[in-house]
Amino acid sequence: MAGLLIAAAGAAATIAPERAAAQTLGDTLARAYANSGLLEQNRALLRAADEDVAQAVAALRPVISWSTQVTRQFGERRSAQTFNQVQSFASTDLSVGVDLEWLLYDFGRSQLQVDAAKETVLATRERLVAIEQQVLLRAVRAFMAVRRESENVALRENNVRLITRELRAAEDRFEVGEVTRTDVSLAEARLAGARANLALAQGNLAQAQEEFRAAVGTRPGALAEPGPVPQTVSSVEQARRMAMRNHPEMREAQRQVTAAELRVAVARAAMKPSVTLGGRLSVNEDLENRDYTHSGQVSLGVGGPIYRGGQLSALLRQAQANRDAARANLLVVSDRLAQQAGDAWAQLQVARAAREASLRQIRAAEVAFEGVREEARLGARTTLDVLNAEQELLDARATLISASADEYIAAYSLLSAIGLMTADHLDLSVPRYDPSEYYNLVKSAPAVNSAQGRALDRVLESIGQD
Repeated sequence: MAGLLIAAAGAAATIAPERAAAQTLGDTLARAYANSGLLEQNRALLRAADEDVAQAVAALRPVISWSTQVTRQFGERRSAQTFNQVQSFASTDLSVGVDLEWLLYDFGRSQLQVDAAKETVLATRERLVAIEQQVLLRAVRAFMAVRRESENVALRENNVRLITRELRAAEDRFEVGEVTRTDVSLAEARLAGARANLALAQGNLAQAQEEFRAAVGTRPGALAEPGPVPQTVSSVEQARRMAMRNHPEMREAQRQVTAAELRVAVARAAMKPSVTLGGRLSVNEDLENRDYTHSGQVSLGVGGPIYRGGQLSALLRQAQANRDAARANLLVVSDRLAQQAGDAWAQLQVARAAREASLRQIRAAEVAFEGVREEARLGARTTLDVLNAEQELLDARATLISASADEYIAAYSLLSAIGLMTADHLDLSVPRYDPSEYYNLVKSAPAVNSAQGRALDRVLESIGQD
């Protein structure tokens, strides 16, 4: 796209020193990856899903709790033993106890819940990758939009200069009687239109810069050439196959089906009995008389539901319906991704063809413009002919600018459609977010005062969590 800028002589000196510090497309993608609030939001959602695994694991462990109670009793009593005399009484009792409850066996229900939570974590990780693709693709579009609109502004500015010169030439020729006032008016009208188009291009550039700031997190400076168009795939069939195999939304849907099937098994296991172990150690002391009792108990219980008003059956049917919905969603996602891959492939081919056609159109329009302008100098062409030829050349150059930008966007859109629009595949120079780091810290449900719990605290502090 370097040859597309119709730069004036004064602009060249301004652009030259900025090239060394120009922001590349890779820099833009790295900034978008590092600054995205959407990615931060979904990373937090992933950490929340990781905690579901820890909570499910905790259900397999014993629950130990303590309790304490101070009871003050007071009153009056009269009985035959007190010879019908009214006597006051008062006592203060302290009770301290430790309770244990441990689920020993529940036909695999708790373990199935752990497995379902793990599948949900894996699905959420794939959702995070899909969000990453969206963030990076938006940054590519913003980058190319700023470059396209910048080149359009330069093109329109140059057009204003050229038409201004044509107007002056028409006025000079009018003074010597070579053309009529109509030719001058035509040039004036074209100049007014060129200035209006320049204002529109400047407005479009301002909008593109705002979108860039929203997509990347910083305002655009001087943007470098985007480099070669990225390699994608060689056929639409290959694009569809890779989308089915690599796209994170496909893998997310597959994980959701597995998780839904596990929840059906959980609902079935909930109808079966469970075996629990219980225990209690307690101390009861009369604080006034210093009498105390130390006691303990151990219990083994087996129990299960008999009738809950149809709740368990409803939960099973609900889990089965959700499983069927997840399976149907897998088919929907598969069809949608195949269509997206096909559309992206077609858009890339169209963009490439449009760019090639625009290059040929520019070459022909340049020859035609030079010829018409020379013929106008000799009196064989009118001012309107020159302006029309110049407009055709301007339109051809503007078309090439858009077609070149569209080719880059289409190529990266195809990468996104086949699941390769990621920081890893693009090899961005940015620290990668590791979704397994937090999971590995919480998957075993660490206690707060354990070594792993303290490591988790440090991780939370580093990401700004309380």
